[in-house]
Amino acid sequence: MCQHKPTCPSAEATDREAAVVVSAHPEQGWSQLCNGVLLFDDTGEILPDGKIIQPRRLTATTPRVAA
Repeated sequence: MCQHKPTCPSAEATDREAAVVVSAHPEQGWSQLCNGVLLFDDTGEILPDGKIIQPRRLTATTPRVAA
């Protein structure tokens, strides 16, 4: 799909989010990348084969205080 030089990462690559945005819809919270990935504002993804990648949410941690 990608026509860029150098080519963008494939949808199966671990760095697939680095592909170029070809269609942005910030009002709806998603963008389509040139590798066919739908990337959502919450960091979730849908791959071209229909596989869903769950959002990567950071969890807050409370520092432990020595007593």
